[in-house]
Amino acid sequence: MITHNRVSACAPGRVELLGNHTDYNEGVVLGAAINRVICVSGVKKDRFIRITSADFGEVEIRSAKLRPLQGRRWANYILGVADELRNLHVPVGGFTADVSGDLPIGVGLSSSAAFELATALFLLKLFPARLEPLQIAKACQRAEHRYVGVQSGLLDQVISLFGRADHAVFFDCRSEEIRCVPFPADLALIIAESGKRRELAMGEYNLRRKETHAAARALGVRALRDVSSSDLDRCNDLSALLRRRASHVISENERVWRAVTLLEAGDGIGFGKLMNESHESSRQNFENSTPELDLLVSIAQDLPGVLGARLTGAGFGGATVTLCERPRAQQIAAELSRRYADATGIAPRIFVSRIADGAR
Repeated sequence: MITHNRVSACAPGRVELLGNHTDYNEGVVLGAAINRVICVSGVKKDRFIRITSADFGEVEIRSAKLRPLQGRRWANYILGVADELRNLHVPVGGFTADVSGDLPIGVGLSSSAAFELATALFLLKLFPARLEPLQIAKACQRAEHRYVGVQSGLLDQVISLFGRADHAVFFDCRSEEIRCVPFPADLALIIAESGKRRELAMGEYNLRRKETHAAARALGVRALRDVSSSDLDRCNDLSALLRRRASHVISENERVWRAVTLLEAGDGIGFGKLMNESHESSRQNFENSTPELDLLVSIAQDLPGVLGARLTGAGFGGATVTLCERPRAQQIAAELSRRYADATGIAPRIFVSRIADGAR
């Protein structure tokens, strides 16, 4: 065993404020890093990689034989990142990695991207090398594609890495422009878990990706980014299904552009309306909501002091985000929890979230 100083790195989850399923369609997204994290810590180790997690157990493999595991797939996030860093000539050898944190897993808050980024920053400290931040984000995305099997866009990694306290992060997935937009100080975000877990690799996410790309081909464009709502209205030869999928992505892009202007003007009411519109489009056009998510959103929208609510992340279960007046946030969260539990028998995990700095 090689003994070395212990190093660690942490990366936050993210909440998607607007821009649902726009990232892999070369669109625009607005999100924020939250004050819940995943941390990875450890030391160098001779010839072996040993990964431990209080939630998932322990995995050990030879560092010379990196490959995706069929069982204990949770370890593939770390193994995939290690492999991608090696491909970028980072001299990753054997190591131990202890995984911990307070970020809920599998509910649409990007625990996977936080796990990947915490791993990448940890390994770059353990096996020092210089990479640009966007290079790191893309290496983590490739790890998710190759080792986990989810063809995710880059949004989650970018927001977790580039997040800034009290700012939303605007990301243009085509130009790769990243910009921080001040978030109104008198507003707060409430994140509510529906109690219905998601499993993105199971197919619905990858299916939506195929459907939106098919819609772009049918419309004769490189990506749905290149189509406006009025263009779509004039097109008559799309199937009803592909029209709904395209309508969601196109209108989401338009909402993000409008939202940046509203945030810069401090217009929380206008921003909240866009969140409500986004959820309705998810429900009707993209069909990535669930009865539980719809219930959380409708309860929230009824509560005094709430400006808007929507599902966050890929959908198909997971969590919602509610925009509200900061002084009422704790009271709104408690009432949302009570009403949802009364209606479903599920006690949801609900918390008022701070907008936090990115991975460190």
